[in-house]
Amino acid sequence: MTSDLLPSWRAGRARDEIAAFLEVSDQIPPEDRLACFDNDGTLWCERPRYIQLEFLLHHLRQRVSADPALAETPEFAAVLSGDGSAVQQVGLPRIALALTDLFTGLSADRFRALVREFMSSAENPVLGRPHRACVYLPMLELIDELRRRDFSIAVVTGGGTEFVRAVGRELYGVAPESVVGTLLEYDLADGDDGPVLTRSGRVSGTINDGPDKVSHIQAQLGRRPVFAAGNTTGDREMLTWAETADGPSMALLVDHDDATREFSYPGTGESASPEEPIDEVARRRGWTLVSMARDWDEVFPSPLP
Repeated sequence: MTSDLLPSWRAGRARDEIAAFLEVSDQIPPEDRLACFDNDGTLWCERPRYIQLEFLLHHLRQRVSADPALAETPEFAAVLSGDGSAVQQVGLPRIALALTDLFTGLSADRFRALVREFMSSAENPVLGRPHRACVYLPMLELIDELRRRDFSIAVVTGGGTEFVRAVGRELYGVAPESVVGTLLEYDLADGDDGPVLTRSGRVSGTINDGPDKVSHIQAQLGRRPVFAAGNTTGDREMLTWAETADGPSMALLVDHDDATREFSYPGTGESASPEEPIDEVARRRGWTLVSMARDWDEVFPSPLP
């Protein structure tokens, strides 16, 4: 390995284990070289709120400004209040569907344009960085090293597929067809100039989390990953599936323990198992546990794009 391998990674166990996997990755048949990365909290910052939620709230406020009556909708009233108990009482699933429904009837192109417009200027309210600059430099370096070894890279997210597809190529070099996320159904109708395809507010299948990440990878990509990276219990099954593949394989878990440069919080996620936290799963199964504070010399790209 050359001395410039993964320059933003500090010397230590995590970097050594990654280097060891990269060293033997040529033993993996080229057609089996698939690496799957969770997005929120693994490739980009997910605090103080998910970036997609920030996008949805941004457009909700615009819509309420034009139509104040919308603020009286229970789901919108709860989220706009900032009252955690009110949000809990209404329920996150109801709120998520109501926010998503704001874009019902839009074409895929129009929705993609709105996402890119938001990402071109919106900032993380705590870090003071543009959201597009809140990607993790060490993970980008890891993606580049995997690509140099002919790995296909996929983003496997619990977030909306179309949201991540709108920025995946720019941020990660990942094509739209290599994003596996929570899908919405589309409606097809006849228009004056031909077929018209528009977004619905209906989820297609299930939310892409936990065991559904594995089934959706197989259904949409048709291959089993031999490398997977995540940060919560919602990634547990995906990491286990990759780790138990034949031949060289790797599971990597990012631990957010850097309150100075980013945030510090346990990687439990909403689907957390109280019996065994995900970091304990990682230690028991021998996954590579990455400490953001100890293992990353730099967290974000510099200078700002």
